[in-house]
Amino acid sequence: MQNVPLLTDRSALIRNRHRANDGFLRDIARDELLDRLSLVNREFKSSLIIGPAPQIIPNAKQIEDSETLDVTTNSHDLAIHFMALHWANDPVGQIIQSARALQPDGLFQAVCLGGQTLNELRICLAQAESEVTGGLSPRIAPMGEIRDLGALLQRAGLALPVADNITVRTSYKDAFHLMHDLRNFGETNALNARLRHPTKRAIFDRCAEIYAKTFAEDGKIIATFEFLFLSGWAPSADQPKPLRPGSATSRLADALKTTEKPLRD
Repeated sequence: MQNVPLLTDRSALIRNRHRANDGFLRDIARDELLDRLSLVNREFKSSLIIGPAPQIIPNAKQIEDSETLDVTTNSHDLAIHFMALHWANDPVGQIIQSARALQPDGLFQAVCLGGQTLNELRICLAQAESEVTGGLSPRIAPMGEIRDLGALLQRAGLALPVADNITVRTSYKDAFHLMHDLRNFGETNALNARLRHPTKRAIFDRCAEIYAKTFAEDGKIIATFEFLFLSGWAPSADQPKPLRPGSATSRLADALKTTEKPLRD
């Protein structure tokens, strides 16, 4: 069986993260995740945080999002995979390993960047490189869509799966200021198939021109960041179970106190 090509060059990813000095994206992810966690009526006593996270929860164990997670089976009641799944070579494997670390009825939560992230920059870079060189190079990670990542929760055997998202639109003076911030966020190109030599300046100049003409508002360019949030529970015998289709004992119309009208043929 052939080996599947790796999406991410992990050494480059770690290097990018180490030189990051701006927590803008992580702060949004942290605040939104904690807001969702506050809605859970549960006190967690043995939390695990996976990935490049700030101190989200006091006294939580924090580990790297390495290919093989440093976890012990059945040892945590909460596992948070933080801002790392969009760089994972095996995202379902990451979720499965996280789920195995959970005690029965333990909660898994994840936040990562989604497929709409940097769609403007992706379009402009592709057009610019095609015009200047006649080809295309991998430059922005192919981040997952909410439906696809939500399905991974079920593949990992988690119960009561939920996936939702938020979209944040930011503005910059130009494409160069955006790319400078991406470096500060630790989110620059770490693709395994990326070019290993410097990109021609003409490509970035042309990208900035296209960006300013195509995705500008009030004299500034717009950049989109989509955050995906995943949630699921480790199976447990005392969890609520969805009802079998057709097993309802009362009519919806009766519950709503309205008159049911049949559909026309």
